[in-house]
Amino acid sequence: MAEPRSNKRPNFLIIVADDLGYSDIGCYGSEINTPNIDGLAREGIRMTSFHTAAACSPTRSMLFSGTDNHIAGLGEMAEYMYPHQEYFKDKPGYEGHLNWRVAALPEILEDAGYHTLFSGKWHLGLAKELAPCSRGFKKNFSFLPGAGNHFAYEPQLDDEVTFPGLASDGLWMEGSEFIDHRTQLPEDFYSTRSFTDKLLAQLGSRTEEEKHDPFFACLTFTAPHWPLQAPQEVIRKYAGKYDDGPDALTRARLARLAQLGLVDKDIEFAPPVGAPGYEWDQMPEEERQRSARAMEVFAAMVEIIDENVGRVLDYLRSTDELDNTFVLFMSDNGAEGAALEAVPVMGGPKTMAAIFEKYYDNSLENIGNADSFVWYGPRWACAATAPSRGMKSWVAEGGIRCPCVIRYPAFGSVPNAVTNSFTTVMDILPTVLSLAGVQHPGSQFRNRTVVEPRGKSWQSHLSSSDCNQTTVHGEDEHIHGWEFLDQRAIREGNWKAMWAHEGRGKGKWELYNLAEDPSEMHDKAAEEPERLERLVFHWEQYYAETGMIPTPMFKSKTGQ
Repeated sequence: MAEPRSNKRPNFLIIVADDLGYSDIGCYGSEINTPNIDGLAREGIRMTSFHTAAACSPTRSMLFSGTDNHIAGLGEMAEYMYPHQEYFKDKPGYEGHLNWRVAALPEILEDAGYHTLFSGKWHLGLAKELAPCSRGFKKNFSFLPGAGNHFAYEPQLDDEVTFPGLASDGLWMEGSEFIDHRTQLPEDFYSTRSFTDKLLAQLGSRTEEEKHDPFFACLTFTAPHWPLQAPQEVIRKYAGKYDDGPDALTRARLARLAQLGLVDKDIEFAPPVGAPGYEWDQMPEEERQRSARAMEVFAAMVEIIDENVGRVLDYLRSTDELDNTFVLFMSDNGAEGAALEAVPVMGGPKTMAAIFEKYYDNSLENIGNADSFVWYGPRWACAATAPSRGMKSWVAEGGIRCPCVIRYPAFGSVPNAVTNSFTTVMDILPTVLSLAGVQHPGSQFRNRTVVEPRGKSWQSHLSSSDCNQTTVHGEDEHIHGWEFLDQRAIREGNWKAMWAHEGRGKGKWELYNLAEDPSEMHDKAAEEPERLERLVFHWEQYYAETGMIPTPMFKSKTGQ
């Protein structure tokens, strides 16, 4: 073991869960067993107002660039832009990958002498020249697309299907080489455990010289993103836990959030969305069983995330590196509530339901196994985002407010510290650089012109003796915007204006005071027209500053 150096710069460990809801871990009110992440919270700091983009790849572009996703290359998700390439062609900020207008965080740290490591989901480009090996990670094990089977089970499809999670041939890399996931992954592959195995191998194989360099490591899980899959022995731990349905879970989670002091005891919560007329006690028994089983699998996936977070923390304890490591655990967006069965594939009449019927066994007894392919739907997702409105892909708070836990003893935080200050995923890059003592390169980097970060460092705020007495962006005056699939939101302090098509909104601008109405239930647009006008002006500035373009809601060939 290399002797620790007292003057060694801090290490960084960034852990990202995929589609984890706000209250899906114990320190945010969950019933799911997450002792290791809860331990991070007990010894560190929880954020209650940490914000991301409304979906995964835009968030990841913001994480690694420190700027807005419309600048960094993911103005919309690549999966949406790909079928409409002519419209998005040559539009800066809509390349569909982490573009070259940004200096990526691992690139900056690599140049500053950091040992850079990556294991897990990338979702920021599918080609070698866009992969982690080309964006600053010296060692990497990379799953390039946005979703996949957690056991790497992929039947040979007779149908020409292009849909995340069904086929990933040619989309796995180790180092700078592509690997064949059908022959080169371990026989007992399970995403969360195997991504962790690879990161631990990268850490454990450091030379003596590399051990004297600080490291920057990213562990980016594909769990608990659909398909919901986990070993049956873990699923069985949650048998019967969710038999009362998602509305009961919402009430239980909110009660625990109140006990933890993270929400007011009498907080009003947004009604669930996405499934009108749905009542648990009116569903057929078999349907209730299948729905509850899906949630049991989800819970098992979260527990396994926690178990593997614990493995990395134990390793760092064993090497006396943990207390010199800034550890951050976050989710990339709100809980995922999409109903996939109606999604068309191949541009024809066939739907995902037909594909699942043909190639997978989604019987009750088989749910969670490698050859099953299920998701849990909007009502369970809304239980995880409550009291907020909406879920993943919404610009309401349910889609963009996420759990974030930080442990770094040098901050000197009190046990179970909580900050309620507004923060954003764009802040992570400047925070890391500040702690590492590394300057952002400014407008020129590696012989190219790059943009400067829009985020701000948390170092001063999190080092303060009382986080409630300091802020990152200025609680009353900060201005931040969001856009996803033509939904729009702009925030100034605690006031937020939002526009969404009918179904998710009113087809016109709405206005909410999040200090009084965090659930976005009481529209103040009619009462505060001047404030709304000012926020819409801020939106127009945000639109211009980021180089945003209109995003048409294209229809598929089936008209959906």
